[in-house]
Amino acid sequence: MKVLGIETSCDETGVAVYDTEAGLLCHRLHSQIELHAEYGGVVPELASRDHIRRLPLLIRQTLAEAALEVGDIDGVAYTAGPGLAGALLVGASVAESLGLAAGIPVLPVHHLEGHLLSPLLSADPPAFPFIALLVSGGHTQLMRVAGVGDYTLLGESLDDAAGEAFDKTAKLLGLGYPGGPQLARLAEQGQAGRFRLPRPMLHSPDLDFSFSGLKTAVLNVVSSEAWQPGDAADLAADFQLAVVEVLCAKALSAMKAEGLRTLVVAGGVGANRALRQQLNAATAKRGWRVHYPEPELCTDNGAMIAFAGGLRFAAGERPPQMPALRVRPRWPLMELKPPLGA
Repeated sequence: MKVLGIETSCDETGVAVYDTEAGLLCHRLHSQIELHAEYGGVVPELASRDHIRRLPLLIRQTLAEAALEVGDIDGVAYTAGPGLAGALLVGASVAESLGLAAGIPVLPVHHLEGHLLSPLLSADPPAFPFIALLVSGGHTQLMRVAGVGDYTLLGESLDDAAGEAFDKTAKLLGLGYPGGPQLARLAEQGQAGRFRLPRPMLHSPDLDFSFSGLKTAVLNVVSSEAWQPGDAADLAADFQLAVVEVLCAKALSAMKAEGLRTLVVAGGVGANRALRQQLNAATAKRGWRVHYPEPELCTDNGAMIAFAGGLRFAAGERPPQMPALRVRPRWPLMELKPPLGA
């Protein structure tokens, strides 16, 4: 099957075509960073309007690059949640309209399942089962992944996720939007070790996370009389090191507890170079393997949605006969099941 994937959950418009036999044929992405930068964060109404403006053109460009017509597509997959309600509705409306006009099935896809499965698109994909560290936006979770839709939650963030902590700390340091990547770049210019920051829940007996206290510790530093803006790079380096140490320790503990030797890291924070370096070293020391998505597939993108939809289509899953705008701004990943018909 040739599956058209549509991603509009937040501030990136992504379109891709995935062939269940030939692999990823083409994908295109438009980022709204410039649109939201002056507001210091995503403005939902502006995000929705920009998706409306960009999506039709991106679909035409993606199909043209893949040398396909709409009639060559066998199915459509779109992000149905979680995400911004208005943004999700744009993608759902376009996807269901295409499906109705072309007489092809349309599947709603969970945004986080797209991230979770995206490393399988790499040149060296992992094999099931594996441990997954999902660090995407407002989500930090550890899962045992036995197959598509077969997920067991092992631990999650009890408050701020890692990505949220990066963004909020970036604001405390006066960095612009998007804060997380800017903080990571600033950290590379600093020297860790000057500031004593906590490692929340590092030694807790469970596999849960908590990063709100770390963010508060940074706030206390920058609010003190001794704070100098010139120390920002060093503080960023210490903050990043604290997050990375906790993520690595918990991921390794999950692998040991489950008796697995393969780790998958997915989501935007998975592109962090410090995190990759520490995980690579720690897993290599133990004779384990760690897999990541291709760098361009770490952020939100249509390729991961087309791929996740393609796996479910290939397993026999089909949507209900009557088309509907099926979006869920809040959608727990653990509600997913293996593909219907598998």
